[in-house]
Amino acid sequence: MILIDPPNASGHGRLWSHLASDESYDELHAFARRAGIPERGFDRDHYDVPAEWYDAVVALGARPVSSRELVGRLRDAGLRRRRPRASSASRDED
Repeated sequence: MILIDPPNASGHGRLWSHLASDESYDELHAFARRAGIPERGFDRDHYDVPAEWYDAVVALGARPVSSRELVGRLRDAGLRRRRPRASSASRDED
């Protein structure tokens, strides 16, 4: 199932939603293509979607869920890809 959370992540002067699938990355990429979301919007396990696109993406069939539910569904499906932690050596170089 394709899931979208509310546009509550800020960045680059706007708000963003996260679009994900709890089935497969293939399902997610196919939906994103149909919705016209550029490939550059993909970030590890989801697409970043600007707030202005939220209603249109829901109209195409994405199911609105909370951010907590979206992450939980990704994790339960084994599709969650967390950002790698910085090593202590790289932090010491800063």
